[in-house]
Amino acid sequence: MNEAERLAEAERNLCGLVSGTARQIEDHVRERAIKLGLTAPQATALRELTGPMTLRELSDRMSCEPSNATFIADKLEQRGLIERHAHPQDRRAKQLVLTPEGQALREQLLNLLTSDSPLANLSPQEQETLRDLLLRARTS
Repeated sequence: MNEAERLAEAERNLCGLVSGTARQIEDHVRERAIKLGLTAPQATALRELTGPMTLRELSDRMSCEPSNATFIADKLEQRGLIERHAHPQDRRAKQLVLTPEGQALREQLLNLLTSDSPLANLSPQEQETLRDLLLRARTS
């Protein structure tokens, strides 16, 4: 096996591990979301709503199109989990804000997501190292 083949095999193996881990994490989120009566995208939105933010900010955090974030936000708003408030600096924009019910559900969700997470076998330092390596790979 020449050097190019070895590098290609190593990359293929790494891509398989990353892809498999991503699927495992997606399954974990979906299973926890169902326990709370949420869809996986709704759970992801709640997880990402760390404070008031615009739909654009939410869609960036969720890595989805703004129209998808709007649909998800509409569903969360219908359930009384978020509200749309006027943006304090931009009168054209709205901010998504968790209601007390939304905050309580988010806390439950975070507890469920961190219990037996696919990444739980990694120490906080190892998770940080993995994050840094993945960020480096993404920006290459």
